[in-house]
Amino acid sequence: MTHKAGFVSIVGKPNVGKSTLMNAIVGERLSIITPKAQTTRHRIRGIISDEDFQIVFSDTPGLLQSHYKLHEFMMSAVNESLEDADIVLFITELNEKPESSDVIEILNNIDIPVIVVINKADLAKDDELLLAEEVWSNAIPKATVILVSALQGLNLGKLMQIILDMLPEAPAFFPKEELTDRTIRFIVAEIIREKIFMNYKKEIPYSTTVIVDSYKEDENIDRIHALIFVERETQKAIILGHQGRAIKKVGIEARQDIEEFIDKKVYLELTVKVSKDWRNKPEMLRRYGYL
Repeated sequence: MTHKAGFVSIVGKPNVGKSTLMNAIVGERLSIITPKAQTTRHRIRGIISDEDFQIVFSDTPGLLQSHYKLHEFMMSAVNESLEDADIVLFITELNEKPESSDVIEILNNIDIPVIVVINKADLAKDDELLLAEEVWSNAIPKATVILVSALQGLNLGKLMQIILDMLPEAPAFFPKEELTDRTIRFIVAEIIREKIFMNYKKEIPYSTTVIVDSYKEDENIDRIHALIFVERETQKAIILGHQGRAIKKVGIEARQDIEEFIDKKVYLELTVKVSKDWRNKPEMLRRYGYL
């Protein structure tokens, strides 16, 4: 029996459901999900293995214009993912129309299969679905177009079969028991960052990064200390909240999700520090794992 394996790059604008789609396919909550754009900052791989195939999905940051050194890193993660890919999944939504852009040009000229995945199909009428399918088929004629709902699981099995049919023959790249190439420390930091995105408004979440400073595994409980970095003292005060109530809420919500992910009790301690203008400083981006 032949074995298939390959890398599938998931790209698209911010907030089109890329992370929801990968988590739904892999069956684990590997990428954080919030209603805010630009939540994903890193390239995160989710791995599905079976006896005769292995698919390595890469969830990438949303396509955006660079305003900070951090954004430049995020876009380099997208480009690297495309260079490695055997298949590209371009995620869009029903209300998003193809634009004359570098992205569409790249997808039309890239020398690998492209699948246009139109998300949130459960929210539309039949005529809207047909129109969306036609519009994207005309914009990227080489692409296979499929309508799905990542949240409802609609057509995910069909999407998987399309991917499997396109995969090249190759041995597995990762051990079959692995679900991601990211460490537990990375995922814990991302869960904390997700709670910051969910609990704070405006610029605060975008000015924040999280590092797991220590992770000690005991028999019955894992003890975690994480550092939350912001750019200004005023942001630190907002993160902490009156009498520390805001940061306590973040800690409780994050601890619950971490416990669910690792299936073990967790003691989580959070410390907030100021790292002035960290998003524009290469030395800070390197220290925080972005370079």
